[in-house]
Order: sequence, then C-alpha cells, then structure tokens
Amino acid sequence: MIKKLVRHGNSRALVIDKPILELLNITDETEIEIITDGTSLTMRPVRSDADRRRAFEVAAEDAVSRYGDVFKKLAE
Repeated sequence: MIKKLVRHGNSRALVIDKPILELLNITDETEIEIITDGTSLTMRPVRSDADRRRAFEVAAEDAVSRYGDVFKKLAE
C-alpha cells in the first residue's frame, strides 16, 4: 500500500485506513510505537503484558484444538 502524508498544522500526518486499524485492533486510545533505522519507519501498537498473554493463550488454545492429536502422538 502506498500512502502520502497530509498536512496537519505545521506537521505531516499519515492516515491509516479503517480496515488496517480493525485488523490490528487499534483504537483512538492505542499507543503506537514508532521505530526507525534511519531509512525506514516501523509502527506497531503498544500492548500491555496482559494483552500479550491473552493473545498467547488464544493462539495456544487454537493450536491445541487444531493439532491436539498430533501433540499427543509426538509426546508418546
């Protein structure tokens, strides 16, 4: 996706489309971390430890429900 910056007072802003915000579960209150290596920007939502733990638990539950039988066979 290619975007252009828009003027916002004396600054410039990047408008992020709603589908991307929804995909990343970003709201108006979400803090965004911006990292640069001098040639590019990386932006990501800041998540609390509780958010990360819950995301891990959901992924683990999904893995067990999808591959539980395989895990049991590997454990034998």
